[in-house]
Amino acid sequence: VQLQASGGGLVQPGGSLTLSCAASGETFNIHTMGWFRQTPGKQREIVGYIGDIGLSTYYRNSVKGRFTISRDKAKNTVYLQMNSLIPEDTAVYYCAARTYYSGSADSRQYAYWGQGTLVTVSS
Repeated sequence: VQLQASGGGLVQPGGSLTLSCAASGETFNIHTMGWFRQTPGKQREIVGYIGDIGLSTYYRNSVKGRFTISRDKAKNTVYLQMNSLIPEDTAVYYCAARTYYSGSADSRQYAYWGQGTLVTVSS
């Protein structure tokens, strides 16, 4: 399975950005897809994830109400819509996938990773 993330860039505080993550290869094995982010000197942290059956979602508290994860199964693509961005959202964002139906906030539970895309929130 290969994951290709895109959509990062520079955005002003209060602005919006949408990240995409396209999966290819043996995607029938993929059931949960997640978004993580990482800043220099810090551990990679969960942003949220979306399941397969029922498309249930999970978000970290700091992004609830601002970020939305969606999934187009026909295109094998997952999206991260980010609104009301704040400077603290600045990070490299990674998409990840796991073969289990249950989600996880632990990055070690994800077998497949995209290359990361930088999001910078600054005026």
